Amino acid sequence: MAAGCCGVKKQKLSSSPPSGSGGGGGASSSSHCSGESQCRAGELGLGGAGTRLNGLGGLAGGGSGSGCTLSPPQGCGGGGGGISLSPPPSCGVGTLLSTPAAATSPSPSLSSAASSSSPGSRKMVVSAEMCCFCFDVLYCHLYGYQQPRTPRFTNEPYPLFVTWKIGRDKRLRGCIGTFSAMNLHSGLEYTLTSALKDSRFPPMTRDELPRLFCSVSLLTNFEDVCDYLDWEVGVHGIRIEFINEKGSKRTATYLPEVAKEQGWDHIQTIDSLLRKGGYKAPITNEFRKTIKLTRYRSEKMTLSYAEYLAHRQHHHFQNGIGHPLPPYNHYS
Repeated sequence: MAAGCCGVKKQKLSSSPPSGSGGGGGASSSSHCSGESQCRAGELGLGGAGTRLNGLGGLAGGGSGSGCTLSPPQGCGGGGGGISLSPPPSCGVGTLLSTPAAATSPSPSLSSAASSSSPGSRKMVVSAEMCCFCFDVLYCHLYGYQQPRTPRFTNEPYPLFVTWKIGRDKRLRGCIGTFSAMNLHSGLEYTLTSALKDSRFPPMTRDELPRLFCSVSLLTNFEDVCDYLDWEVGVHGIRIEFINEKGSKRTATYLPEVAKEQGWDHIQTIDSLLRKGGYKAPITNEFRKTIKLTRYRSEKMTLSYAEYLAHRQHHHFQNGIGHPLPPYNHYS
């Protein structure tokens, strides 16, 4: 079962740094591991083939041992059922749907493009066309049209998330992705998975289309770090692995934007992830130090439904879609 991250009353988060941590508000890189094999940085293949992540946050699934799971849904908006921290409601948090042995997210006028990669390091891969393709796929499914032809963007492999939000307040409506690098043409199949099979929400309907926002996040630059504070709020996404009070291995993740959007420091983010991952015991600084943390960056593009229609109409349906698009007031 997937863990949820929506609709729970927000709680106040403690910003008090843990004893001996040097403070939770700033990233620390002063802690080092002995031995190059212990403290390494590099590209990671996280999760096995077919591993699915649900949402932009804590990872979850059913299973134990090598299959990493999460507790039942907690809200992403702050608190969760009396547990100290939980993910925010429209935070881009979510849960990993685990599989066995797997670890359990344009033109300048378009909504937004964001990258947590180093400025100027390389050309961004994520594009408005990827969001348009996701809207194409969802529209075709809801109206029974033939699915769009091969998309016209790169087919390089990336770990990725497809996120749906709805309404002016951009409430989370669905989010599922994978830590396994997938060719983008097939990886964006998570469009329908996140729209229809996110267990925290009912399947999307036609009348929701005009209020939707679609985001595609491509995950990059995975690095193992030795200190659980060795990451930067607003720059890195983090994936934690820990052993819960029952002796089972669990994992959870937040995409790079989550902590900054919620106003969390390092300790608040880590503690929220632990709760998201199902850890119910008191959280001590000693336990935090046992966490295995991987940091990563992302490229993210967001498009509203209105921008999608304008983009498709401007390009005269030349981007692989084979059906007529509705007028703006089609559902009103």
